[in-house]
Amino acid sequence: MNNLPALKRAVAPLAALAGLLATTVAYAQEATPAAAPAPVLDTGNTAWMLTSTALVLMMTIPGLALFYAGMVRKKNLLATVMQSFAVCCLVTVLWFVAGYSLAFSDGGSLNAYVGGLSKALHQGITVSSLWAPGVANIPEFVFSMFQMTFAIITPALIAGAFAERMKFSALLLFSGLWLLIVYAPIAHWVWGGGFLGSAGVLDFAGGTVVHINAGVAGLVCALVLGKREGYGTVNMAPYNLVYAVIGASLLWVGWFGFNAGSELAADGLAGAAMMNTQVAAAAAGLAWMFTEWLIAKKPSVLGIISGAVAGLVAVTPASGFVNPTGAFVIGIASGIICYFAAVKLKHAFGYDDSLDAFGVHGVGGIVGALLTGVFADPAINALGKDATVLKQLYGIVFTIIWTAVASFVILYVVKALVGLRPSKQEEIEGLDVTLHGEVIQ
Repeated sequence: MNNLPALKRAVAPLAALAGLLATTVAYAQEATPAAAPAPVLDTGNTAWMLTSTALVLMMTIPGLALFYAGMVRKKNLLATVMQSFAVCCLVTVLWFVAGYSLAFSDGGSLNAYVGGLSKALHQGITVSSLWAPGVANIPEFVFSMFQMTFAIITPALIAGAFAERMKFSALLLFSGLWLLIVYAPIAHWVWGGGFLGSAGVLDFAGGTVVHINAGVAGLVCALVLGKREGYGTVNMAPYNLVYAVIGASLLWVGWFGFNAGSELAADGLAGAAMMNTQVAAAAAGLAWMFTEWLIAKKPSVLGIISGAVAGLVAVTPASGFVNPTGAFVIGIASGIICYFAAVKLKHAFGYDDSLDAFGVHGVGGIVGALLTGVFADPAINALGKDATVLKQLYGIVFTIIWTAVASFVILYVVKALVGLRPSKQEEIEGLDVTLHGEVIQ
């Protein structure tokens, strides 16, 4: 018992040390931040993206199909509708098999230029896979489907340049090769982690990826195929402009999914993109109409719908970067410039861009991409603070070069394999009956 005080004195330092260690551990546990919660699917964003995807698909079928069909002659109406519908089917399959992977997967050492095949056949993607985890938090299946609708409409747009004079077999072969060799790499350059996006080239919804790309390819097609039989001497007036108005109207409505959907979220920036889309389309429709009224003395139905589409094209790259005043100016500029490109330029140079794929989409896309560098507003989108016209021009030039060269090569490959044009007699008789065995009574 006499040793008890000495024992207490010996144990006291150990008890103090144990208390100090316990306090330190408790403090460390409090100071260590909790692990970030795993990203959870955002149902609001997902609902908006499901809606946007359906809107963009509507732009091709039936929108573009009717828009183009209404502007060709009666004997080629079914063949023109068939082009849009068949391209939709073909691109859907190719996008599922390889296109999505080439555009939006990691390409390893070649990632600056093209993705790889790690997501071919959508392998590795599950119902739990999210795109932009921590930001948009939408299912990757929905993102791929949304991007598929962009891939569908782009080669379908090209068909407007060679309407009424390409073999159906050639169309299918060209569209399939073009999707994988031209579209998917350029989509990767801008949106999939490639060199144009890294260089600061701004393209919110496809001014470069879709419209410049399709417009330039269309011009190359028009030059390689040559003019339609009777061009300049035969009456080639549109068969049914009511179809074209319905098609243009569907395009306009669908474009809200195209532009506002490209935010990948249901938020204020999507709202700004929607407002910009409406303002630019309306301003461009009026600008084209008044320009035509002044020069040709009559405002035409074809003119106002072409102007509205030109405005939609031009505002596409800018829609998520500019304020509505910028969109208004872009709409006016595109309406006037595209009028001269579609009505005056092609006649001056003598090429037959049947439905003005280059005059509206190519030229409109270039106008919009350049003006994005002028009107980008950091108050709308912080990424706009570093925008310049030179950066935008950099993206335009690389897109034009690759699209023009690759499209030219693909056309000659297709020509060697199946030929490009039907016979002169088949073309005169009409593609509906000679290629598809059907006619409109």
